Amino acid sequence: MKLILSTFFIFWTLFGFSQSAYEEGEWLSFKIKYGWFNTSTASLKVEKANLDGEEVFHVVGTGKSVGLLDLFFKVRDRYETYITEDEGLPLKFIRDINEGGYEKNKELFFDHSTNRVKVVDHKHSTTESFDFKTNTQDMLSAFYKLRNTININEIEAGQEFNLNMFFDNENYDFKTKFLGPDTIKTKFGNIAALKFRPYVKADRVFEESESLTFWVSADKNKIPLKIKADLTVGSLTAELDQFKGLKHPFKIIMD
Repeated sequence: MKLILSTFFIFWTLFGFSQSAYEEGEWLSFKIKYGWFNTSTASLKVEKANLDGEEVFHVVGTGKSVGLLDLFFKVRDRYETYITEDEGLPLKFIRDINEGGYEKNKELFFDHSTNRVKVVDHKHSTTESFDFKTNTQDMLSAFYKLRNTININEIEAGQEFNLNMFFDNENYDFKTKFLGPDTIKTKFGNIAALKFRPYVKADRVFEESESLTFWVSADKNKIPLKIKADLTVGSLTAELDQFKGLKHPFKIIMD
């Protein structure tokens, strides 16, 4: 349970950016469960901001433990990314987390003209610079980048999507495969969904990642509806609990 919220945000970053999928004011809230127990909540919010004279999207992701878990394993996570309005490229990324005493507090500054990123580690008082691949995303901006990559009218089962990502001082290659259309039962009703499975590249080979499956809405919003991770003992699920400010209609299947 050590990295529940960090894991949650990484899972969502494996999907998702089109310039028409979201807008300022979008807010999504999720409940995270381990088995039958509510363990955490998480949210994603889109705002507008001015960064060094440029108008950008400012996305804030937060997560915290609840219930009994909060008494014995307190989690307080905050992620922020500043991304360009045109290409959806990250300019600045903040990761400030505390998960049962496991802490990280880093700021990343991306320079896409040189493909270099400056990493300021506030916990250890260090500053380092690294190379990154063209069109690289941070672990939060990737969600908004990929959402518009997927064309809901043309996507086919078995289709794969690849993504370059930089976090924790390293470059990563991720791949996610479309498993097919599905229907998800939610608190809002039955929702038409797209079902995916992420893979992580290790030793030059893509391997299935923790038996993960996730679903996004099969509409122009393409928002995450559910994620399920089958663990060695039990399963971890995250489900959409509240939302507002969607750019497009949220479609519910009527019986």
